Amino acid sequence: MAKLKHVPAYRIKITLTGVKPPVWRRVVLPGAWHLGKVHDAVQTAMGWTNSHLHEFDRDGLRWGQPDPDWDGAEVRREETARLHEVLPTLGDKITYTYDFGDDWRHVLLVEELLAPARTATCVAGRGACPPEDCGGPWGYAELLASLADPQHPEHRERLDWVGGPIDPEAFDPTQASEALRGLS
Repeated sequence: MAKLKHVPAYRIKITLTGVKPPVWRRVVLPGAWHLGKVHDAVQTAMGWTNSHLHEFDRDGLRWGQPDPDWDGAEVRREETARLHEVLPTLGDKITYTYDFGDDWRHVLLVEELLAPARTATCVAGRGACPPEDCGGPWGYAELLASLADPQHPEHRERLDWVGGPIDPEAFDPTQASEALRGLS
């Protein structure tokens, strides 16, 4: 374990693909974390509720929680791979998919290697996390359109479903950092 104390921290940009307005987070994560811990960090920084299956994919190698109902034979256990092993250099990317029904795809890009760190933090971001189970990027676009138009036939129903108005631009990196501290 002593060897892992010298593993750099990673500044990573997490971009949720296919949504408007853009949703992304810039986080600093310990490079020694295994992908299961990185999953927890993505969930926390983005604002997801960890209610669905997920998977990492890098050049056809897949990590997650193998599940026989979801082609689990080809998925490696995420606890067997560490961030610094899977993404060793600047510019490396990995795809993270959350909720195979809604198909939320994220790209994690290594932007900088930093001094070793034991905790995670969110240093920047943009855009609110879409609500769970809203139908993926296409459903989210439809949801935002119905919420923005009081004359839309589904406006009241959708407003009740999400619990009131939402601001798709809202994001507070301080709140995300506070939540990430709980992962360390």
